[in-house]
Amino acid sequence: MVGPLIASEVSEVQVRDTDSGPWRSYKEKVSKLAERLVRAQQPIRVLDHIKWPAQVFESFRSSGWKELPRIGPEYYQKVPLGYDLEAKKAELREIEQDVARQLGSSDGIGRILAESASEYARVVELLEARGTPTFYELSRQLYGSARDVFADGLVTVRDVAHDFYEVLTQLDDTLLGPQPKRDIPATDAVELLNQRISSAFGENVVRVILDDGIVADAAAGSDYVKLRKGVWFSERDLRILEVHEGWAHVGTSLNGQRQPVARWLAKGPPRTAATQEGLAALLEILTMVSFPSRARRLNDRVLAVEKAEDGASFLDVFEWFRTEGYDEEVCFWSTQRVFRGGTTEGGAPFTKDIVYMKGLVSNYNFLQSAIAAGRPELIRWLFVGKVALEDIPVLAARAHEGVVRPPRYVPALFDDLNGLAMWLGVSTFWGRLNTRAVQHHYERMFAGQVPDSPSAV
Repeated sequence: MVGPLIASEVSEVQVRDTDSGPWRSYKEKVSKLAERLVRAQQPIRVLDHIKWPAQVFESFRSSGWKELPRIGPEYYQKVPLGYDLEAKKAELREIEQDVARQLGSSDGIGRILAESASEYARVVELLEARGTPTFYELSRQLYGSARDVFADGLVTVRDVAHDFYEVLTQLDDTLLGPQPKRDIPATDAVELLNQRISSAFGENVVRVILDDGIVADAAAGSDYVKLRKGVWFSERDLRILEVHEGWAHVGTSLNGQRQPVARWLAKGPPRTAATQEGLAALLEILTMVSFPSRARRLNDRVLAVEKAEDGASFLDVFEWFRTEGYDEEVCFWSTQRVFRGGTTEGGAPFTKDIVYMKGLVSNYNFLQSAIAAGRPELIRWLFVGKVALEDIPVLAARAHEGVVRPPRYVPALFDDLNGLAMWLGVSTFWGRLNTRAVQHHYERMFAGQVPDSPSAV
């Protein structure tokens, strides 16, 4: 049974209310800079401005899944961004400069604001470069690459994806439990999910609505979850949506929106994408609502990005998805996620989908390290808003001044960390065992052979 979200019992930090002193001036500066940043980024919508028209799918299907989609710079130039690109970049760079001037180059909050402003300016450049190899170079800077290395300096994102692929291909959903039926129409799913999310966040705080304009079965916004009209859902699908879209994405949005000073936390620049998506994926695992074929879909996205980075074309990646057992329609939409905005010939993809595995591993390591270092109080700050992991100690340190409010909406297992700490501790212990030798022992037992030793475990 998935536990509900609970409002934090931690009381708000009380701050002095006086017009004198640098601390008051500091909060005012941060609040105004944050407000400018939030306002400046409002018209910048990456996914809306790189999505493909529906007729691309129809044409590809009509070709027998064989004709390379021709989506290049000419097409994207016909999709206006709705604002002056040079003026928008200048506005964001001015904010970045004002942050340095007003807060200083060594200020932690200032660093977060400056990096966010800089990234939004590069997102504008990314959208300028749609359909060209430059789009890929900017995508790598903003979202990362399958070749990125983790904090150990050795293991890459694709190393993890390959290992995870080997594990997941050994797991068969049909042997692990009953297969849920997708027998809940979207209209009923909206009502059911509204009830669950209302119990988590309160009545009328979050809306679940139908939408026929989204590509995925579901999508989350600042205070809503959209379900695609005409789709059928299973009970398991609804549990995943409650956790992934509700607890993670909407929960962090709501916590960010209630910040009177740190207003930027309601919005997610690319630097926060891995933490956000990794947190959502990790929540699915910790609450035991995920399942192997779903995890495979997320992991396969990383492998698809890797292939495209190495030069595979849209057709190559589409065919690879087919060899993995997906039907053609799923293959198309999974492949277009990687090639939207880039070049369909290969070598210049949209790399955002690497954030699922990159974020899953990084968030897991953050949890383990926070507990091992005696800083478990930092863990709940994952939910304070749209954050990058390196932001969390900076934000938590400014809570007592009222610069940042602690998160209100936190899942129960992250509010009382006893169970999570035990899960992490035991998983670490298991990781130190000679797993292959143990597996060999039980493989012999399952095959009816005499175990290596009567006392072996």
